[in-house]
Amino acid sequence: MIAKKKTFFLGFFMMLAFIAVLIVMFSPVFGGHNALNYLDGLYNSISKGSAYYIPAVREEIKPYHGKMVELSFDVQPDESARQTATMLMESGELVNVLDGKVTVKGDLGRFLDNCLSDADAMYYNDGSKVAGKYGFAEKQVLYHWWSMLKAMEKDLKHQKKFAEAKIVTLVQAKTVETAYNYYQIEPQNISDKLWIVIFSLVFYVVYTLWYGFAIMYIFEGIGMQLSH
Repeated sequence: MIAKKKTFFLGFFMMLAFIAVLIVMFSPVFGGHNALNYLDGLYNSISKGSAYYIPAVREEIKPYHGKMVELSFDVQPDESARQTATMLMESGELVNVLDGKVTVKGDLGRFLDNCLSDADAMYYNDGSKVAGKYGFAEKQVLYHWWSMLKAMEKDLKHQKKFAEAKIVTLVQAKTVETAYNYYQIEPQNISDKLWIVIFSLVFYVVYTLWYGFAIMYIFEGIGMQLSH
């Protein structure tokens, strides 16, 4: 039984409006995407636009040019080991592969600089450049870089070369991971979409409150209300 008809129907029609907007949000009316997918892509592109650390990291690795290191780490399966060796040789390093163990001797700065060049190309979605350089898929290249850097960090720490391990970790986290995760997303500055961002945030708050008030009015209309 409805105790307060006016309050009940206010809440009822607010709920209908909420559902109608929800249906529109899940419809592909935003360039073939629904609102959630569109906003997810928008915020990903904005976050990518503010996550370009490669020039700064290039400055960080300058002191390591000419710094010779000798590293050894396991890579499985054999095909991955061969691909890893190909990448290292492209950097100009001396490489040996035996039973899945890769041994490399060379210039740490030169090696990291080559890694940054690949990460930079991938950040700007030029995967064909990276794939053509090594002869296999571009995302596989970045995965090998990530795996190599992680293994090298471990070996450098074992050798008590902590400064070198730190710079390797920096390249891995700030450039390779970023380029891999944001691959094929177009970077944008937040200023280019500022009004859409503001609208989406305000809409989220208002839409959530709208739902809450609709529920409250419906329950008040049928005679239920909060009390202390």
